[in-house]
Parts: sequence; structure tokens; C-alpha cells
Amino acid sequence: MPLIEMQGLTKIYRAGAIDVPALEQIDLSIESGEFLSIMGPSGSGKSTLMNILGCLDVPTAGTYYLAGDDVSQLDRDQRAEVRNKKIGFVFQGFNLLPRINAVKNVELPLIYGGVKTVPRREAAMAALSLVGLSDRGDHLPSQLSGGQQQRVAIARALVNDPEIILADEPTGNLDTRTSNEIMMVFRRLNRDRSITFVLVTHDPEVGDVTDRRILIRDGRIEGDERRTGDEY
Repeated sequence: MPLIEMQGLTKIYRAGAIDVPALEQIDLSIESGEFLSIMGPSGSGKSTLMNILGCLDVPTAGTYYLAGDDVSQLDRDQRAEVRNKKIGFVFQGFNLLPRINAVKNVELPLIYGGVKTVPRREAAMAALSLVGLSDRGDHLPSQLSGGQQQRVAIARALVNDPEIILADEPTGNLDTRTSNEIMMVFRRLNRDRSITFVLVTHDPEVGDVTDRRILIRDGRIEGDERRTGDEY
């Protein structure tokens, strides 16, 4: 069974008396352990698709199964529970709280999940170790480079042992060298821990690193490309 299965997924926004389609009849299947990108220009619908993939929004029509569960019409609280248990997020802007240190930022999903202090701290430090920052746990975000801040954000996404990590323009605020380092962190975690990664981006260089590229335009999937061979 695929980790993600979408059929006939449609999202329509209402602007006054006008219906504005953002997604139209999306059929998409993603297997556990895939490393893929969703690419498209601004306004193509890729951000709307990411929001639905991440249970931040629901479709107007169609179905979305995540790990065998129909999540397409869950209410706000039910979606929040799914996000906390099954999905990790990495954003372009890092989204770290500036007044708490790295390990406490990583602990946040576990706090929301009601995990007690000692196991919470242990899990956060283990996640920081996975991204090479075990010696930076007591640093504030302002004391870290952009690349290190993004690694903290990745550790936060990992700490709940999610089924999938969604990364929205994860290298958009980074220079080329640091972007490459972050992509290699993603690749290593995908390989070593079999974590499913979906990277939402307009950057072809990011798309070129992934094993599969979903191309979206005008709310429809217009291409599904798989790379042959492996250069990493």
C-alpha cells in the first residue's frame, strides 16, 4: 500500500462570487521511502498541494489517504493530531523560536505531544546528533549560521519519528554551498532511515537531486519524472 494515495483531488477557493480552482483532479501515489520533489512556477498550485499533503488544509473534492487512513475530510483538531504523529515540516524561513536554544526548539513537537521532560530531551539530542549538531544544543538561533539553523529545523522535523517530511523551499534562504550540504543531509536521512521526503520547490537544482520530480502547472500534474541511476 502506498504511503500517500490521492485520487481526483480538487481544491477550489471562493473569491466573492467566483470559484478559483487551485488544484484539479490530482492523482498522486507516493511509496514509503521515496525522495521526490514537487516543482512548478509561482501560482501553479504546488503550495496548495503541500498544504493538503501536510494536513494543513482539506480538499474540496477527492480523497487523500495517508498511511492507509483517509485524512481528506478531518476536522482541525484531527488534522493537528495527524501532523504531530506522522508529518515533519521544514520551511524556508527555519521557523525557530529566537529566545530558546536549539534543543528546546527541537523539543517543541514533543511538548505538544505531552512527552515528559527526560525522554523529550533525550529524543531532541538524538535528533540533533543525526544532523551533526550534538554540540550546539545550548545555542540560540542567533548564534547559529543559516545552515545550522536549518539543521535544527530538520532535527525538529525528525524528533517525532514521522512517516514523511515535507520541506517547503528548504534551501531558499541559503547560499549554494550550504544548500548542497542541506540536500546531502536530506539524502542521507532518506537512505539511512528510509524517511520519505517531499521537497516543494521552484529550484531546478533541488529537483535535480531528487529521485522523482512531480511537475505541476495550473493546478494539474503535467509530468512525473523518475531519475535512472544514482550519482550520490
